[in-house]
Amino acid sequence: MDHSKMDHSKMEHSRPINSPEPVAVDKEMDHAKMGHGSHGSHGSQDAQTDKSARGAAPEDAVPARAFEGPRHAADSIWGAQAMEPSREQLARENGDMRTSMILIERLEARLPTSGGDIGYVWDMQAFYGGDINRFVIKTEGEGEFGGALEDAEIQALFSHAIGPFFDLQAGARVDLEPETRSHLVIGVQGLSPYMFHVDGAAFLSDKGDLTARIEGEYDQRITQDLIVQPRVEIELAAQDIPERGIGAGLTKIETGLRLRYEIEREFAPYIGIEYEAKTGRTANIARAGGDDPQGFKLIAGIRAWF
Repeated sequence: MDHSKMDHSKMEHSRPINSPEPVAVDKEMDHAKMGHGSHGSHGSQDAQTDKSARGAAPEDAVPARAFEGPRHAADSIWGAQAMEPSREQLARENGDMRTSMILIERLEARLPTSGGDIGYVWDMQAFYGGDINRFVIKTEGEGEFGGALEDAEIQALFSHAIGPFFDLQAGARVDLEPETRSHLVIGVQGLSPYMFHVDGAAFLSDKGDLTARIEGEYDQRITQDLIVQPRVEIELAAQDIPERGIGAGLTKIETGLRLRYEIEREFAPYIGIEYEAKTGRTANIARAGGDDPQGFKLIAGIRAWF
């Protein structure tokens, strides 16, 4: 189709719909000069790059023209001073808001399968802050119903996002039982590939003891409300800590499986089984004290958040 050979004389004036006056059309307009000389040779199509050609830019390449012009186009019309409050409001509504949460990860009773007293465990944390920086409180401990509290600790941490899925955390930990002891804490917490929740930290006590703890768990949904959660916890020590009954090396492993039912997303009771084993020199210390270093426990508890 050659537009240059078409008779445009009859198109001198035309009246668009709802236009009170005729619109003049330039008779001298030569469509042949606009790159429309033949069918299929339109200029905009000729300028497109074949993405499959060797050496062609990838689909996600950013063209240079995208960086031309002002950083904020609206500033050129309304002015930077007028637009700054709107940008601040947009940032607050898209990631800069302050939020808070209290999570009861584990609140459970434990029945040893080999006999003995029924114990209890708690593992909780709370945070307040934004997507990048947060203040985090963690606490956990265990004991026996009607007996003494065996272990109890609380951590106060500053948490900073080091990527889309992980936070770097640092702060202090205070042990309340079996004796008061302070620690410096540094660790990471987040979501690893394949959706494993990971929480790991190293602790340096005021007595120079260096220990570490790594926890990992995975939520496998059977239905929208029924979830199976395998969990593992590993503890390590860099040296012997006789007053705590801890030997150097790998000190303890806990593995368990919990089946929970979410009555509501915020509230879910669960049942399960857990195997706990002290290892290495820590196991030898436990045997010397007349304790069994390993055993299975039936557990029942709740997980909740608000």
